[in-house]
Amino acid sequence: MITDSTAPDASAAEALLGQAARLDAEDPLAPLRERFVDPGEDLVAYFDGNSLGRPLTVTRERLARFVDETWGARLIRAWDESWMDSPTDVGDLIGRVVLGAAPGRTVVADSTTVLLYKLCRAAVRARPGRGEIVLDRENFPTDRFVAEGVAEECGLRLRWITPDPEAGVTPEQVAREVGADTALLLLSHVAYRSGHLADLPAITTLAHDAGALVLWDLCHSAGAVPLRLDAWNVDLAVGCTYKYLNGGPGSPAFGYVAEELQAELRQPVQGWMGAADPFAMADTYRPAAGIRRVISGTPPVVGMLPMRDMLHLIDEAGMDAVRRKSVALTQYALALADHLLVPLGVRIATPRDPDRRGSHVSLDHPAFKEVTADLWERGVIPDFRPPRALRIGLSPLSTGFTEVARGLAEIHRALLRAEAA
Repeated sequence: MITDSTAPDASAAEALLGQAARLDAEDPLAPLRERFVDPGEDLVAYFDGNSLGRPLTVTRERLARFVDETWGARLIRAWDESWMDSPTDVGDLIGRVVLGAAPGRTVVADSTTVLLYKLCRAAVRARPGRGEIVLDRENFPTDRFVAEGVAEECGLRLRWITPDPEAGVTPEQVAREVGADTALLLLSHVAYRSGHLADLPAITTLAHDAGALVLWDLCHSAGAVPLRLDAWNVDLAVGCTYKYLNGGPGSPAFGYVAEELQAELRQPVQGWMGAADPFAMADTYRPAAGIRRVISGTPPVVGMLPMRDMLHLIDEAGMDAVRRKSVALTQYALALADHLLVPLGVRIATPRDPDRRGSHVSLDHPAFKEVTADLWERGVIPDFRPPRALRIGLSPLSTGFTEVARGLAEIHRALLRAEAA
């Protein structure tokens, strides 16, 4: 019960908390939550699905079957039977289910960082005579670090956009910074701090009007926000698979390359698996045709197994339904935060407009670093991002409204304990 007198709208908070059971009962995707591994009674609320998604029970069976029947029984023969094609097979599945991409445009390989480097380096090479990479100061460190390294390597300048941390990069800002000297624009579709959802189609068009290529980081949108990469004329994209695609810790990333760019791009890590004939043991490198040229080394076969299960589940639910659930969860979390946390000094650091918001809510308070440790001890798992942001990551297929209510109520109580300490 919310009885603290420091919350002036305690009755409204109680009413909101009471809505959780009804919202769960009306949720058409609620039965799918039973497909995930039960975390046990100690977990009250998992708010970190935007960093590491929960595993599906069917994945346990798939991994055991792989060891016994595929790896154990077929051994090296499995490379010829299925493993060699897995980067493009799973890539096509990701493309169809979550990216809006036709076959032959998506591949699974490497980590997000490595794929960002490969496509960033290939993009600037494809725009000779242009001297700038445009990016924003609020982007995830890896994106900024990779761009910094490529710029130094290629003798390019970095041109910075400084967005409002809670509003994100806008088309107007891009229009001011992208020009005739821009080789590449590198942005995230959903901002990792605030959850701001960028206007991807409009920004892509602006960059193309200036003759630049665009590389989109989809780590916080793939599997939570419907994408239409082909229809939006996206050039390049990279995303991880351990967040909303539930591939597990360290699962490999995916890369997207528009069909018309594939023959033009020359990625810099020329490994044997990206060669036209990997087993020719040739003296010189000749890239494979199509999307396979993005591959460098041996495909991460085991790492691709769990994500297949989640992709099939997303396909069953439908991305539009996933997005509706995401919007409903974040809207409910924001309403609870307004009544439970704002009176305690918390600031909402996420866009209110659902069309400009991904699937996590960012809250700001100076005590959140200490509060996070307290919450973890009590079975509530949010994500802290320095200097004072608490992220409430809501994975639509594994998160329920009652879980959100319990978790926000615990954050309320943790803040009260922090104030009393």
